[in-house]
Amino acid sequence: MSEEIGELSPPERLMLTPGPSCVDPRVYRAMAAPIVGHMDPWFTAMMDDVQTLLRRVFQTNNHLTFPISASGSGGIEAAVANVLESGDECIVCVNGAFSERMAVIAERIPAKVIRVEAPYGRTVDPQDVIRAGKGKKIKFVGLTHGETSSGIVQRLEDYRKAADELGALLIVDTVATLAGVPLDVDRQGIDICFSGAQKAISAPPGMAPITVNERVEKLMQARKEPVRSWYFDLAPAMTYWGKDRLYHHTPPITLIYGMREALRLVLEEGLEARWERHSQCQQMLTAGLEAMGLELYVKNAADRLITVTAVNIPAGISDKPVRKQLLDEFNIEIAGGLGPLGGKIWRIGLMGYSAQTWNVMRFLASFEKTLLDQGLSVPAGAGGAAAIRVLREATQPAAAGARK
Repeated sequence: MSEEIGELSPPERLMLTPGPSCVDPRVYRAMAAPIVGHMDPWFTAMMDDVQTLLRRVFQTNNHLTFPISASGSGGIEAAVANVLESGDECIVCVNGAFSERMAVIAERIPAKVIRVEAPYGRTVDPQDVIRAGKGKKIKFVGLTHGETSSGIVQRLEDYRKAADELGALLIVDTVATLAGVPLDVDRQGIDICFSGAQKAISAPPGMAPITVNERVEKLMQARKEPVRSWYFDLAPAMTYWGKDRLYHHTPPITLIYGMREALRLVLEEGLEARWERHSQCQQMLTAGLEAMGLELYVKNAADRLITVTAVNIPAGISDKPVRKQLLDEFNIEIAGGLGPLGGKIWRIGLMGYSAQTWNVMRFLASFEKTLLDQGLSVPAGAGGAAAIRVLREATQPAAAGARK
């Protein structure tokens, strides 16, 4: 009991997990700024910046747009709880761990949840959604845009059409896609969209950006029963994030500083440029993995999530020893599979500040050495060479044009 506890000194990792991602030094600097009170006039004025930046990143004009003081799972709960009342019917597209979480939260309202399912690694068929909801009064269709448990991405426009046919709202989880994958909330007709701070935005965990359109605001105002959760009830929360800035709870001041700076950096880079950077890194990674003789979990390339790549663990190789060696020897963290995919896949995240070409090259070289040490025969240098070819194909035309 008398042992002295020393000063905190965490290691500096290369975070290539499905979240959190590495954080830009400028975000760290912002978070080191002095704390002020959450009702301080300077702070409440600064909140306007955060909301303006969030609207630009979500690409929406929605008034009700702010970061919830919670993780991405808090975003799921807020989105579901504010529209569902007991006895309502909804459809949740389930094809992974996080879409499953949306269904579980809805069932606890309690609401009647119709699960339209697809196997891990496959998208949910929008026609199955329409068939499941036909003749029913469906409150919303909910889905996960980028399912990090299996590395799958779903085409939002198809589900908007399905929701329209059913007269339902569309709720979309963009925790793994916002600022890393093309997304336009207003153009794509998303009624409620929520995300997380720690992935492609590259802020620390603990904030869940959410945006809600006028259609949902009117529905919330017409509720017959109160929202089951006090903390995640958006109406009183917006008395703080609204023009009156009335006290609701004490938010994480430094996380909001970090969110503001991270969002500013997203827009400084430009959404299109950021999406392209993420796509290029994913193409380098997948080319490198396949050149090493590894098999990607999602078979259809068009369905692969840009920000998280799932790769099958080869026969005879164990999950944890590989991840442990990567961490101990190279200071690189990747993730294993969740639920039914535990021990079957590795999940490699390239999001936000982590999605850099040099990080892809560093990972492929480290991964090759680790796999060799673990007993897998890997062609020497094949992964890095394939990634370089992708990079050269992407950059040579621009370089050639500059020489003319």
